[in-house]
Amino acid sequence: MRKSLRVAAVAAACAVAGGALYGAGAATAGQSTANSTHEPYNIGLLTKDIDTYYGTTPDANGVYQASPDSPYAKDLARIDADAKRYIDKAALQAGHKGHKPAVVFDIDDTLLLSLDYEKKNNYGYNSATWAAYVNQADRPEVFGSPELVRYAASKGVTVFYNSGLSEAQRSAAVENLKKVGADVNLDADHMFLKDAANPPAYLSGCATPGAWKCTTVQYKSGTRKHIEDLGYDIVANFGDQYSDLDGGYADRTYKLPNPTYFVG
Repeated sequence: MRKSLRVAAVAAACAVAGGALYGAGAATAGQSTANSTHEPYNIGLLTKDIDTYYGTTPDANGVYQASPDSPYAKDLARIDADAKRYIDKAALQAGHKGHKPAVVFDIDDTLLLSLDYEKKNNYGYNSATWAAYVNQADRPEVFGSPELVRYAASKGVTVFYNSGLSEAQRSAAVENLKKVGADVNLDADHMFLKDAANPPAYLSGCATPGAWKCTTVQYKSGTRKHIEDLGYDIVANFGDQYSDLDGGYADRTYKLPNPTYFVG
């Protein structure tokens, strides 16, 4: 997960349930940063708000965990409930029309929670420490998301993954997803990761071998287009960043809460 822009977001903005289901026209507001002449929100108070939102607590091993009773968990539960109802409907409609329905999931903070890394790094980012953290393959689940993966599969909906993790992190991602119960379609045909050394032909407009120039939106939307070109109808796309969702090629998009960083 290369984060081109990482800034703390106001936790309350992500806690609004009405903003969880992301539709057309929402991206501009969601991706904007206010250039206000007023004094910004105090960062010390902001981190306390983030801790309150997640119910952040260190476990016996000193790993920061989110609370299953937190506002964060409750927001996720509302999103999951809506998504399950929608998947039921979409799967039924696709069956009647002879389509191949699919869902697409981001991985970082959509399926695997990075709260411990964010908290211990004061919501900053370093490529070396991030890579080491990912390679531990021990992140906890984002509440409810692995269950949603299994639920979609149980309804005959094909699951794909579209992640900013690098190709070198594939084995760690697979191992970690298995640990949290998202053990569905973890092969290379269904899990798309960034391969800067050998980018796929469908990204030729912004990436050539050794020269990756794709923005997050170009990479992720280009991958979704490729999935649809394979004959699938992406009925739902899940991500914690607006850049996971922009660019089309999904019937519906779901924005999961993440007030700890922003990827443009």
